[in-house]
Amino acid sequence: MKKLRVAVIDLVARGPTRALFARVMNANLASIMPQVIGVWCRQEGHDVSLLCYTGLEDLKTELPFDADLVFIGCFTEAAHVAYALSNLLRSHGAVTALGGPHARCYPQDSLRFFDYVLGFTDRETLRSVLEDCSPHRPIGQHVTACQQPRALPGVRERWPFIASTLKKAPYLQIVPMLGSLGCPYTCSFCIDAAIPYQALDFDVLKEDLRFLRKQFKRPLVAWHDPNFGVRFDDFMNAIEESAPPDSIDFIAESSLSLLTEPHLKRLRHNGFKAVLPGIESWNDLGNKSKTGVKRGMDKVGQVADHVNMILSYIPYIQTNFVLGLDADEGADPFELTKRFLDLAPGAFPGFSLLSAFGQAARLNLEYQRANRVLPFPFHFLNNNQAMNVRPRNYKWSAFYDHVIDLTRYAFSWKTIYKRFRGMDRMIPRLMNLVRAISTEGFGRLRYYREIRHRLDADRQFAPFFEQESTKLPQFYVDMIRRDLGPLWRWLPKGAIDHDQNALLKVELALQGSP
Repeated sequence: MKKLRVAVIDLVARGPTRALFARVMNANLASIMPQVIGVWCRQEGHDVSLLCYTGLEDLKTELPFDADLVFIGCFTEAAHVAYALSNLLRSHGAVTALGGPHARCYPQDSLRFFDYVLGFTDRETLRSVLEDCSPHRPIGQHVTACQQPRALPGVRERWPFIASTLKKAPYLQIVPMLGSLGCPYTCSFCIDAAIPYQALDFDVLKEDLRFLRKQFKRPLVAWHDPNFGVRFDDFMNAIEESAPPDSIDFIAESSLSLLTEPHLKRLRHNGFKAVLPGIESWNDLGNKSKTGVKRGMDKVGQVADHVNMILSYIPYIQTNFVLGLDADEGADPFELTKRFLDLAPGAFPGFSLLSAFGQAARLNLEYQRANRVLPFPFHFLNNNQAMNVRPRNYKWSAFYDHVIDLTRYAFSWKTIYKRFRGMDRMIPRLMNLVRAISTEGFGRLRYYREIRHRLDADRQFAPFFEQESTKLPQFYVDMIRRDLGPLWRWLPKGAIDHDQNALLKVELALQGSP
């Protein structure tokens, strides 16, 4: 095999930025799989560089213009940046490949702008791309393994790429780790729900934790597992065999059903400082919250008690909600969330608007069959700037009225103060304060009010939202142009538009339907 100059670009920003949050946190949002690709390419004998794009870099000097092959990984909200970079790098002679969540969710669209689009990627799949490494245009090749890899390089093997990325985060440095793939739950909107759960090698995990204790006085680790702690005792045993109690700080996303009091005691013993459980809905998904068939206020009370108990062991908790689910109707879901905030004031609420990410979940096929998916550009599919599924039980204006009312309540000075008092450690208190008064709180409220105003005042909005027209309101085009900055000129023709019903068309083609 010819020795290649391989570049890997991990997109954690969707355009140039100078925001303080980006300076502090964006490098800590680096993904694991781009680092894995870098390790595997080096092991295949190629020269490899990795760029974690945080939005702060000068792309004129940092882009790999001399690369033979460039892998780009991104979430859907950064897809337009990925498309623009692919176009730019192709103009310099590179072959480009796209991986990550966007490639999995929207392969048909991505094939228009990349030579390769990767689904599940193991080492053999990667090797096939390296061996071919040729342009495939105008439509790229879709390359995928039949399942997730059985093993991945750990922190020690990925360290050169981790270390170079963390240099961009001088104030807070979070190391990404992964202990498992897939998820045992069956949430209909989740990309991981259809992937069988598997734990990765515990010996690698233990070796990595020992390695990190040599690199940092007190490491800070974020678990990227879709649901951490499914094999709870195995993970805790591995941590306890690798490090003294509470010598590493951990952040993990887990479900309330796993955060029992005996588990919380052990998590505290082992240094867990933040957890992010999903509540999602007061009318559905009781298996994740361990509330069974309870609904409404009964579920609110039980979950609030559980969250308060968690806060007695873990200093920081973010509770995640999805707004606009089909099980929701009227003002009740929003009012119940307010009551939860009153009963569990120390929890930071993470609100997401219901979004259908291409072929990420089988539920999206139902939305497409019902003609409920709007063709919002990828740039806005970040769970808060656009809801691309027409709500079943709300008019758009009423839905945004409820969202604005809830957001205003959650980030009122009164609630911010109660949240501040609801925690007993200063750093979590300050983190919640900063998040509330920045783009997550005040900024999001301003944005939702702007959307609500335009639903009444902007003649382009209502026809687009009501699916009477596919013409994108100029408001959104201007946002994309502004956010992409100099990359706008490299965005390929037609890249803003995509077929929101591509999955349905694939299904019909497979069935031989007209």
